[in-house]
Amino acid sequence: MTAGAFRSHTFVSAFLCCFAAALFTFAAAWAQVAEVPYLTGRITDNAEILSPETREHITEMLKAHEEANTDQIAILTVPSLEGGRLEEFAARVFQSWQLGEKGKDNGVLLLVSPGDRRIRIEVGSGLKGKLSEVVAGRIIRDLMTPRFNQGDYNLGVEAGVHAIIGHLEGNEQPDAAPLKKEQAKSEPFFEGPDLPIFERILIGSFVFGIIGLFTIIGVLTPGVGWFLYLFLIPFWAMFPIIVVGTRGAFILLITYLVCFPVAKLVLARARWYREAKADLKSKGVAQIGGFTVRTGGRSRSSWSSS
Repeated sequence: MTAGAFRSHTFVSAFLCCFAAALFTFAAAWAQVAEVPYLTGRITDNAEILSPETREHITEMLKAHEEANTDQIAILTVPSLEGGRLEEFAARVFQSWQLGEKGKDNGVLLLVSPGDRRIRIEVGSGLKGKLSEVVAGRIIRDLMTPRFNQGDYNLGVEAGVHAIIGHLEGNEQPDAAPLKKEQAKSEPFFEGPDLPIFERILIGSFVFGIIGLFTIIGVLTPGVGWFLYLFLIPFWAMFPIIVVGTRGAFILLITYLVCFPVAKLVLARARWYREAKADLKSKGVAQIGGFTVRTGGRSRSSWSSS
């Protein structure tokens, strides 16, 4: 192996390692499990979506209900689930906070994650006869979600608490502040991907492995690499949504749009890249990092082991 080929092979190996490390770091960041926050009161508004007046009003409602019925209702808002699963996080919070009286299991947790656009009502086994999953789902869908879509977290949480207390006390209450017709027709509250972390890793390995491989080929290949750059844009825009959600896919797309051209411009200064580009023009074949690249036209190329 010549010195030039050795340097090319070393560069390709280093590039692949850096790309794999970047993907691993990104996946690890999304794989983090959100920690259970400290219980600071009936309302723990870590996402800071409720006004002081709303917190005070809802706290009085929850206090009055607990004094009359011993049911313990707590509200938790978090900025993000940090890639965790909503149901699992809600269950961990419910168990850690030990909501409800011992032996009665009469606790309720209302969890809101505005960053992930997710809502969950976790109900203790002692209250599921009064507040079933079907009822909880209807409260979220019909009362809270439309208001959240309008950006009114205060009214949304308050409406949800009213309905929860109404069902627990046996006097199901109608919505005290009905939506306007144009509000009722709003788009559904987007919940984003809801996959266990191991499924995220497996699907992510498949998705990022394929589009990552073609991205590397595009960066290293003169000429046709720019065609691959444009060709892969919709793939980087859509497929990552399955794994990291809309926000994560947007970040990856912007990273791809910026880093790919920068990498191409940097490589264009390398001697082996210029030689490969000249060989492809004159001979239709070139050696790149231990691989043979053949091109039969302006838009076709093939890779084979050297």
